[in-house]
Amino acid sequence: MAKLMMNSSGPLHRRAILGLLIANLLWGLSFPLIKAMGQEQLQLVPASSSWFITTLTVASRFVLATAVMLLLARAQLAELKAGELRQGVWLGLTLGAGLLLQVDGLQFTSASTSAFLTQFYAIMIPAVVALRARRSPPPVVWACAALVLAGVAILGRFDWRALHLGRGEMETLLSSVFFMVQIFVLEDARYAGNRALAVTAVMFTTVAVVFGGLALVTAPTPADCLRPWTSGSWLAFLGLLTLFCTLGSFTLMVRWQPHITATEAGLIYCIEPVFASVMALFLPALFSRWAGFDYANESLTWQLLAGGGLITLANVLLQLKPPARRTA
Repeated sequence: MAKLMMNSSGPLHRRAILGLLIANLLWGLSFPLIKAMGQEQLQLVPASSSWFITTLTVASRFVLATAVMLLLARAQLAELKAGELRQGVWLGLTLGAGLLLQVDGLQFTSASTSAFLTQFYAIMIPAVVALRARRSPPPVVWACAALVLAGVAILGRFDWRALHLGRGEMETLLSSVFFMVQIFVLEDARYAGNRALAVTAVMFTTVAVVFGGLALVTAPTPADCLRPWTSGSWLAFLGLLTLFCTLGSFTLMVRWQPHITATEAGLIYCIEPVFASVMALFLPALFSRWAGFDYANESLTWQLLAGGGLITLANVLLQLKPPARRTA
């Protein structure tokens, strides 16, 4: 029978929170980097569709990350456990499906709506936890989830009057479901003894294979998959994206998320748009001056301050009394 284990203020819990905050900071860096890579790719391959830009960017970062991780984790992979293989494949498939649906949905809805609906797992996770436990999470959890959604809505300038559930909105909501499943897979007690490097290597390999195939399918010609690799600036952006936003962030996620609850993780991950918005205040101009294309900085707005403040407040409130963790 499942039982509750207190998961409040121990040093391991604090390190896990810090590790996931750093992961979110690194993911925030990925937004201006991916935008810059897209600008550069359009100059190199003018016939690139949005699909090809996306699939090649994702495939390239995970192919490179896979190569590095296979070297770093070679000792663990030589003794790969069945549970590590299973968890890594599940993480890779859910991440890949979530990214694919999110990107396709973005073609049919606004960026603000996409950002808002993607974070809907902040509500779905405590709802699923309540159904599984047959008891509602504490009121503070629901309050924090509401604060996060309000913060994301303000941050993305979401307009309720413009919301309708068309293809883009439905795909984005479904992507949020896959991201939620990924969070639960990391929390699953059956994988408690898995080694982070081995699981991350399998996850990277799965995403690389899936998006490598998609890049070939969406490329104007097969040779166009290699053309961006001839650009020094594109390779530099890819190196940063791979080192910090893929190797660093996902390794931190796999290493530290199992030490907190899925509910906490879902709310902490919602701070990523705040970091992304802060990065967009100064990095685009630096990238454009260096690479020679037009990519302007974003401006500091009340939406960033108010939305980011609500998301931060939600996470601070949650850490004052973290939810108890369930173990088998």
